[in-house]
Amino acid sequence: MLSTYLWSSILAILSLIGLAKAAADTVPTKIGNQTIDRTVQLRTHSLFAPYIDQDLQNRWWDFGADSYVNTNKHIRLTRNRPSQMGWLWSRLPLTSQNFVVEVEFKVSGEAGHLHGDGMAVWLTTERTQPGPVFGSKNQFTGLGLFLDTYANARHTFAFPRVTAILGDGKLEYNYSNDGDGQEIGACSANYRRTNIATKLKITYVKDTFLDVKIQYQAWDEWTDCFYVEGISLPASPFLGFSAMTGDVSDAHDVIAVTTSSAITSAITSNTSKSTPRTKIPGVSSSTWSGFFFKLFLFVGICVGGYYGWMEYQRRNRYGGGMGNFGGMSMNGGGGFGGMYANPKRF
Repeated sequence: MLSTYLWSSILAILSLIGLAKAAADTVPTKIGNQTIDRTVQLRTHSLFAPYIDQDLQNRWWDFGADSYVNTNKHIRLTRNRPSQMGWLWSRLPLTSQNFVVEVEFKVSGEAGHLHGDGMAVWLTTERTQPGPVFGSKNQFTGLGLFLDTYANARHTFAFPRVTAILGDGKLEYNYSNDGDGQEIGACSANYRRTNIATKLKITYVKDTFLDVKIQYQAWDEWTDCFYVEGISLPASPFLGFSAMTGDVSDAHDVIAVTTSSAITSAITSNTSKSTPRTKIPGVSSSTWSGFFFKLFLFVGICVGGYYGWMEYQRRNRYGGGMGNFGGMSMNGGGGFGGMYANPKRF
């Protein structure tokens, strides 16, 4: 009976966890003056293991140069060797006006201070054109998001660094100064040789904003990198990844890509039609989601434990009652036997 009690508790807790997780996932994400109500994953621009089909190809992606596929782990753009270059590009342009790209990547190598050069995430009108900018062409049109691990000059900021540059097809990337002064946004983050999965999340709403977050400190802990308003990317860009090593090197891996089309709505002050969610300064929507998830989880454990204990008590109570019924049956048998043995009592 104790095992039944435990299983009842576990099933109740798991059910409530599922409900809590669903509730947390449906909480809209507020960025700037826009709310992302929901997202729809785009298969054409998402990528997961084993990455290739039986013909050693992928229907939606091309890879080339020094890159290779490990079907159990990653697509390795460069090995930890000097003078390597590799790329991975979507075959179709990204036609969604608003989208979220989340990429899990890994930069690893020796523990020493000499390593590089870095990798890049691209949203550009060009594709599969190798070049000197982290393995892709210079004078690109669109967004280049550079994960730079090697400083070519002295700076007031630290490396590794995430730097975003918006190219117009004429702008030349300044190698010697690591693009300093050309960026539309940047942040320093030690995403190299971490103990957790490193991820980058790019959220774009057409002509409105670009938001970049990074996970490198703890699981499901997103750190704001930068947020830019009033930005416009080229229509229907290709999504790509590239990496390069020089005299110093690292291994650069793409582990998973999840791209989703984003359905947004503007936040209005018209409370007669809708009431916007309360926003506490300094507290992000992801924090609220985590809070409610933990709250539902705690309530689920309490409720599951309570109902499991009640079930345990009920079964014990009825189990004892059956013993009494058995005793009554035996006594009754004796009584009836006595009554038949002495008929004069009637």
